[in-house]
Amino acid sequence: MQRVELGQKVLSENARIAAELRERFHDHGILCLNLISAPGSGKTSLLERTLELLGKDERVAVLTGDIQTENDATRLKRFGFPVKQITTGGTCHLDAQMIDRHLADWQLENIDILFIENVGNLVCPSSYDLGEDAKIVLLSVTEGEDKPLKYPSIFFKSELMILNKVDLLPYVPFNPDVALENARRVHPEIDIVKVSCTTGEGLDLWMDWIEKGRRTAKARAAEPVA
Repeated sequence: MQRVELGQKVLSENARIAAELRERFHDHGILCLNLISAPGSGKTSLLERTLELLGKDERVAVLTGDIQTENDATRLKRFGFPVKQITTGGTCHLDAQMIDRHLADWQLENIDILFIENVGNLVCPSSYDLGEDAKIVLLSVTEGEDKPLKYPSIFFKSELMILNKVDLLPYVPFNPDVALENARRVHPEIDIVKVSCTTGEGLDLWMDWIEKGRRTAKARAAEPVA
């Protein structure tokens, strides 16, 4: 019983901080995207291609989570945008307090898009709101088509599923139609984009999805306060 009460208290405090973050992001017209996947699905590679495609004058920042290393931040910093590594020291997810703490010395008025690369895990991150506009779940073709059914919470809570590494489809026993059907069994309205970070397939659709979200965030910030 004490474990349940403690868990509820932790999630309640996380929700409070996440709500404050969301309000700040909305006030500044920031599109905040929380990328979630199992280890090795290609979150960092997708962010590399995304940052590469964005213009150097874009106002973009990245927070990237890892249990131990700073390898992902090192890979992403070479594109010239502000990047911070959040090393969780064993925790299998990011939480709102971590995000709040690592944003402390960034000027939010100078950011239009904030990417959050969560720790590689399909379970724990689904329970933690980070103040994001959308959770984005990545599923690679090197995994199983039944991942949406095995981990329904994160697919249900995500606005977009990216089916990644589609260039490998000729070489792996993966049926993309079954994977998409399973995802929509869990979340009928989920957006789906098929991507290859190697060939560039689908990256235009991904960038269009981001741009649509950015325009929505800017329009929301411009709305008069009631």
